[in-house]
Amino acid sequence: MERLHTDRFRVAPGEKIDVTKLPTNVKPIYESKEHYKQILDAHLHELRGLQNLLYASNRYSLLLILQAMDAAGKDGIIDHVVSGVNPQGCQVYSFRHPGPEELEHDFLWNAVRRLPERGHIGIFNRSYYEEVLIVRVHPEILRAQRLPEELADEKTIWDRRFQSILNWKNTSIATGRRS
Repeated sequence: MERLHTDRFRVAPGEKIDVTKLPTNVKPIYESKEHYKQILDAHLHELRGLQNLLYASNRYSLLLILQAMDAAGKDGIIDHVVSGVNPQGCQVYSFRHPGPEELEHDFLWNAVRRLPERGHIGIFNRSYYEEVLIVRVHPEILRAQRLPEELADEKTIWDRRFQSILNWKNTSIATGRRS
């Protein structure tokens, strides 16, 4: 089965990068539409089998995070992935503009409560990274969070939020729990 070699897209933790030097496209791994459909069917068959193992073991979950600009193809990827798995074992959540309930909690609260349960696949259409991307561009969202002044300091809030994300991810991975 044809495989996409992803090593050239990997960035090591702490590595300095120049995004202008990162690849933005890949050579197709298929020769025609028919060949593409064959590859997709084979991958979806493999994915179904892996999902069955994930569900049967009931020890781990899988979270796919799709973070990209509008019209970048996130919904198309979700359509392809979900078409290959049992929908009962897959949860898709789209992060939108925070509503009243989200504004009453920590910025990671919504992501934590949407994590997939063991044996399931979760897909985030955007994610908690919106809190360090979109909120940074639209300060009215940050103001709506009604944070104490010392926490809403523009000089430190973004570094603290990035650190919170790293701490949460590292804790979740190290403990095998959802935090």
